[in-house]
Amino acid sequence: MIRAAKVQKQAAVLVTLLLLILATIVVGISIGSGSLSFDRLIQALLGHGTTKENLVLFSIRMPRIVVTLLAGMALALSGAILQGITRNDLADPGIVGINAGAGVAISVFFLYFPLDPKTFAYALPLVAFGGALATAALIYLFSYSKKTGLQPVKLVLVGVGFAMALSGLMIVLISSADYRKVDFIAKWLAGNIWGADWPFVWSLMPWLAILLPYTLYKSNVLNLLAMDEAVAVGAGVSINRNRLLLLGIAVALAAAAVSVTGGIAFVGLMAPHIAKAIIGRRHQYYVPIAVLMGGWLLLFADTVGRNLVDPAGIPAGIMVALIGGPYFLYLLLKK
Repeated sequence: MIRAAKVQKQAAVLVTLLLLILATIVVGISIGSGSLSFDRLIQALLGHGTTKENLVLFSIRMPRIVVTLLAGMALALSGAILQGITRNDLADPGIVGINAGAGVAISVFFLYFPLDPKTFAYALPLVAFGGALATAALIYLFSYSKKTGLQPVKLVLVGVGFAMALSGLMIVLISSADYRKVDFIAKWLAGNIWGADWPFVWSLMPWLAILLPYTLYKSNVLNLLAMDEAVAVGAGVSINRNRLLLLGIAVALAAAAVSVTGGIAFVGLMAPHIAKAIIGRRHQYYVPIAVLMGGWLLLFADTVGRNLVDPAGIPAGIMVALIGGPYFLYLLLKK
């Protein structure tokens, strides 16, 4: 009975979020420079648009919308996994330094390696994954104790330290780089959605398409890891193996997302929290909601920021931080 009620509530929330996403997409296409009215949008989707309308819709607006939506979903899923395996509700790939590790790897790759335009979009998530994985491994090692296991509070503190140090390293890289390449790194640091083209959609989609179903498959393991190590061991869960595997998945998702959106934090913090408040803490119920919530949050932030200030707008990363910063402080004081 309780399970059926949970499933019904989950379905209702998912439908509401899908409608919110759809409404935000329509609004995003209908406002700003080169906007399309609702009736012209329908005509263009049906294949009856003008050349200019097709260009604006399919070559400019839609790739950016899809990239933003997928990146928000990936960041939210990464945050949900990190909060589960660390038993820390403050864990987020941006806050604990994973995004910064990916950013340093991207900066080094962009500044000092020859770039092939044909493979750049597909190589970037792999480069980001390497940097983020190395950073996550160091954070894990500094936070882990043989006597007490993984220490959640220490993990956040170590992660914040790594994030600050790596952000400083990126500034050093910028100061010694060719001025023509500095603009890209500056946009990355601000969380500007720069990978707004279809190749970046195709490079991001497989990561989410493969890792989201696997995470849902591991929902019961995440439930046990989020409770207590003794409970997980009693249930026959291999703690270290599963934790490292899920940590790798969280790192891969965050790295793939920030490789095309820049250094965006707080989406992975807020989306899981909101989902938990709506439906509870069981991963099989709240993870799908958190994923859609993360996609909508980043899409909403980018839509508002893009049209708030002419002509360049405000980067989505800054818009999210304006909301997520106070939310993080609220959670910190509460916990």
